[in-house]
Amino acid sequence: MNKNDLAKKIAADHGLTQKQAAEILENVFSTIADSVAKDEDVSIYGFGVFSLKHRDARQGRNPATGEAMEFAASNTPVFKPAKAFKTKVN
Repeated sequence: MNKNDLAKKIAADHGLTQKQAAEILENVFSTIADSVAKDEDVSIYGFGVFSLKHRDARQGRNPATGEAMEFAASNTPVFKPAKAFKTKVN
């Protein structure tokens, strides 16, 4: 299922146009991304928590040449599913 399929499903379930449903979805996704980018956790009860993981700079090796290389510090978005979501999937 992609974003268009999701918008169609929401539109059908709630009597909206597909365009309205797509705008709502885009707003939800944008709000989650903006909040996580500000290092704020987004917790959705029964679904899970979106958060930001900080990774420090570190040394590594190029597997092809064995040459040492530096990996820059980075931030990675992380999703941790809620127990209810895990239970439904299993």
